[in-house]
Amino acid sequence: MDIENVTQFSVFHLIGFSDLPTWNLLLLLLFIFSFLVSLVGNSVIILIIIFDSSLHNPMYLFLLNLSFLDICSINVTAPQVMVIFGSMYYTVSFADCISQVYFYLVFTDAEFFLLPVMAYDRYVAICSPLHYYKIMKKEVCILLAVAPWAFGFIDMLSCTILTSQLSYCNSHIINHFFCDLTALMKLSCSDTSIIELVTFVEGVAFGFTPFFITLTSYAYIILNVLKINSVDGRRKAFSTCSSHITVVILFYGTIICMYMRPSSDYSPAQDKLFAVFYTTTVPMLNPLIYTLKNRDIKRAILKVFVNKHNPSFKDR
Repeated sequence: MDIENVTQFSVFHLIGFSDLPTWNLLLLLLFIFSFLVSLVGNSVIILIIIFDSSLHNPMYLFLLNLSFLDICSINVTAPQVMVIFGSMYYTVSFADCISQVYFYLVFTDAEFFLLPVMAYDRYVAICSPLHYYKIMKKEVCILLAVAPWAFGFIDMLSCTILTSQLSYCNSHIINHFFCDLTALMKLSCSDTSIIELVTFVEGVAFGFTPFFITLTSYAYIILNVLKINSVDGRRKAFSTCSSHITVVILFYGTIICMYMRPSSDYSPAQDKLFAVFYTTTVPMLNPLIYTLKNRDIKRAILKVFVNKHNPSFKDR
């Protein structure tokens, strides 16, 4: 059989949620709301950390990094999705589709590495508080902040290049709302065993390793916190980690549901609903979690927005 490469046709067609008509309005509202909340919430956190000198420490440097990562992540898919709702399908060029695959994987991979960095920071703060600033010195913090981005951009090159070499001789219609790697592999008529092997190896090496580091960090944190005699001391120690633990559960839980299911259980409709939660809801919830659970962030926000109207607030 002659296999024509998709580059000869130059476009893919994304059908979005046309196969879920009863969900259309709800999903559109969810995307708009999530996009706006994520954009505003993460931007506020970034600005607050930049302009409030009391937040210039490693913990908030990594939080700033996470907020910027969430803004980048949601901008990969959400604007395109809102356009898709206005038509039956959305046409995207082959080059743009592959670029979207790459950046979606880059930001996902970068968050995989950033979360254990944040867990390690909390581990050092709680388990070695007297040596915290000696261990988490400026050079180390910059390296830990930059490393997740570097790993993401380098690690995802192989998957993206292999995906760009696949042939699509049967159909150019992608049953998804963005160019997802799994959807493209299902659509391809090429042998995808190599890319499946590469993604499995990278998933184990660069997915489970950060997850294991995160779990190990919190295991040591819990053991050390339980040794604290003061109830108030234990409460304060746990409160510094609660926001990050919540974010870790949301992120890893969603990723596991999306990509660790047996291939026999693959369902385009189910896959899209999981993807909606990861691509829009998680970036929206992260700033809300940190704002509601973190006293320093709440105090900094109040200082900025309340102090303008109530000068006496700064003395409180």
